[in-house]
Amino acid sequence: MTVKQLSIFLENRSGTLTKVLDVLKENSVRIIASTIADTAEYGLFRIICSDPQKAFDALSETGVAVALSDVFVVELNRPGQVADTIRLFSDADMSIIYMYSFLFHGKGVLVFRTDNTQEAQNVIQTAGLRSIPESELIDWE
Repeated sequence: MTVKQLSIFLENRSGTLTKVLDVLKENSVRIIASTIADTAEYGLFRIICSDPQKAFDALSETGVAVALSDVFVVELNRPGQVADTIRLFSDADMSIIYMYSFLFHGKGVLVFRTDNTQEAQNVIQTAGLRSIPESELIDWE
């Protein structure tokens, strides 16, 4: 089970992040998780949000470069589980393209993308990892 994530390309100049956040605010899109990575020329703002298609459409209409992709979101219950989880994919000869994590209500959450979505789903199921569905992420209060 995957979750939709937006990848938003931002120029490294004042006001570009504010513009994106304002568009999301004006469209009542709630950010659930986010991360920003930067290079000398641009930033890459990745978000999981309450309505990814609505956010994608609104940002695209304002000329923001944005892509919608599938990521995995799994629950982590104990220290060291990130290492154990990533090892499962490594042992299956898959690469983790990127990942980020956060703690929410005492539960660890790992968000990641692999180079083989179908095989990753098989690994998650076989290992008994708990995928967090998009609907549950949105409803977390």
